[in-house]
Amino acid sequence: MSDGAGDGAGDGAGDGTGDGAGGGAAFEPRDERARRIAKVDALRAAGTDPYPVRFDRTHTAAEMHEQWDGIEDGSETTHEVRVAGRLLLKRSQGKLTFGTLRDGTGTIQLFVSRAEVGDSVHGAFDDLDLGDWIGVSGTVMKTRKGELSVKLRDFVLLAKALRPLPEKWHGLTDVDTRFRQRYVDLIANDDARRVFAIRFDVVATIRRLLVEQGFVEVETPVLHEQAGGAAAKPFETYHNALDTPLVLRIALELHLKRLLVGGMERVFEIGRVFRNEGLSTRHNTEFTMLEAYQAFADYTDMMTLTETLVTECARVCIGGTTVEVDGTTIDLSAPWPRRPMLDLIEEHSGQRVHPTMPVEELERVLDGLDVDHKPGWDSGQLILELYEKLVEPKITAPVFVCDYPRSVSPLARVHREDPALVERFEAVVFGRELANAFSELNDPIDQLGRFEDQAKLAAAGDEEAHGVDADYVRALEYGLPPCGGLGIGIDRLVMLIAGVTTIREVILFPHLRPEAGHDEPTEVEGGDNS
Repeated sequence: MSDGAGDGAGDGAGDGTGDGAGGGAAFEPRDERARRIAKVDALRAAGTDPYPVRFDRTHTAAEMHEQWDGIEDGSETTHEVRVAGRLLLKRSQGKLTFGTLRDGTGTIQLFVSRAEVGDSVHGAFDDLDLGDWIGVSGTVMKTRKGELSVKLRDFVLLAKALRPLPEKWHGLTDVDTRFRQRYVDLIANDDARRVFAIRFDVVATIRRLLVEQGFVEVETPVLHEQAGGAAAKPFETYHNALDTPLVLRIALELHLKRLLVGGMERVFEIGRVFRNEGLSTRHNTEFTMLEAYQAFADYTDMMTLTETLVTECARVCIGGTTVEVDGTTIDLSAPWPRRPMLDLIEEHSGQRVHPTMPVEELERVLDGLDVDHKPGWDSGQLILELYEKLVEPKITAPVFVCDYPRSVSPLARVHREDPALVERFEAVVFGRELANAFSELNDPIDQLGRFEDQAKLAAAGDEEAHGVDADYVRALEYGLPPCGGLGIGIDRLVMLIAGVTTIREVILFPHLRPEAGHDEPTEVEGGDNS
């Protein structure tokens, strides 16, 4: 081996120090950007395009590791490879330079020997900045310290980075900047990449499982004539060509059930929904839902489906069904307990309540338990408030909370044993609603009455209540078979499996307040710019 490559003297470029930024001098972000722009100008003046159109690679980093991790430490091969990625770290040691290149699959070390490539190529490589995208050609080797590497023969600049990466030891730590500049967060933070790898695997796993069970994936409209399928305030817009107001969908439900009317017996959609409500650790105005509907099933079948989807997603993503959230260990393995809401309220409050109780009596119960409520709420709303304040936050391990009051569930079938309730459940884990499901209401007369009740609430000022969807009622009049329906919040499922506590961690580009002005370099500080 030449130039001391066998001793791995520069091995482990993770040190990241070096002279590539002009002798290691510190730069302010604005100065650093100007310095890099000057490099771009110099390259163009010399006839080099700093942003070429393409690069043909032969291997990814992962493919290299899979194929050659087993070669002997300190060995060189004649295998020619072409790899491409972002230069993350660089360490110069006289006639040797070590670099770390990362692509979408992982990292690979670069070994650059002046004796092998000559002064010109070696100097050009040392002049690269961290963050630059490069394409590299060379041969496969492994240092004596066991680091699989590409022994560089030549390279080409693929995209010059004009802004410095965050300082390597501290990464990108400002929370607002991390979410606002997710493109930098993904470069700088390993955990961000971990979380989104889990998200992508969750979606892929759900699709696979549902297709294996005979479900068909469909797409339904995002623009609706009126909101429906959930209790939420919609975003409003206007269709100029049709001269009509429209809303962004708040749920996928009503169009999917129309497809069951049409004879499609198992359908699902993974889609974005939009709710014009506040932002919190659990809420983003735009989020992703899975909704699935199965003919000839009820809410007990949806419980089984929920357990299957959640546990298999956990196994695929983290290798088991035990997750840790905020220091709490949670076992997601099935079966999950199935508990009536009214029983849980009694356990946590000592009060037995029921939707048939007079409103005044229920109000006294809430007052006695120091639970706030609004004038005009019916018995179902009061009971739901009791549950959400006293019970839901205390649920840690997965529980199916079953059998909701009829008035707060306008699309669910009346309970077969108690007409004041409906066959509905929410899957609750770590104090969060993870899934919502019904035995679906398929009686058009009953559904019309429920819609009319909602219309009265809307007329009285309830922004989350909605009017009569006449076309949906018409669809039901053609016959909706008995069916079960399920909705799972993809974002919350990813939060659970990834062990994070805010929804912004699992959405690539969450909604934030408008940025309060920024200068050219923005607030992303550069550290070592070698």
